[in-house]
Amino acid sequence: MFDAAAAVIVLAAILVLYRAIKGPRIYDRVLAVNVIGTKTVVLLALTGFIYERPQFLDIALVYALMNFIATIAFLKYRETGGLD
Repeated sequence: MFDAAAAVIVLAAILVLYRAIKGPRIYDRVLAVNVIGTKTVVLLALTGFIYERPQFLDIALVYALMNFIATIAFLKYRETGGLD
């Protein structure tokens, strides 16, 4: 059951990868990379649940925060030309 869920999440990430490569605008590409990062967080949490390793949930939380901060920083850099 969990293997099927993981396979569906990976397939969805591969489909989003098409948008990350082929996106007509930079914002479409950033959104696609953000979605791939979110799917990675879900896979980490699912793996931690399957193997009964709560440490994976901590890793997933840190990765989610890094994904969010990187997306905001890139979009601010793109909008203003700097991070200050």
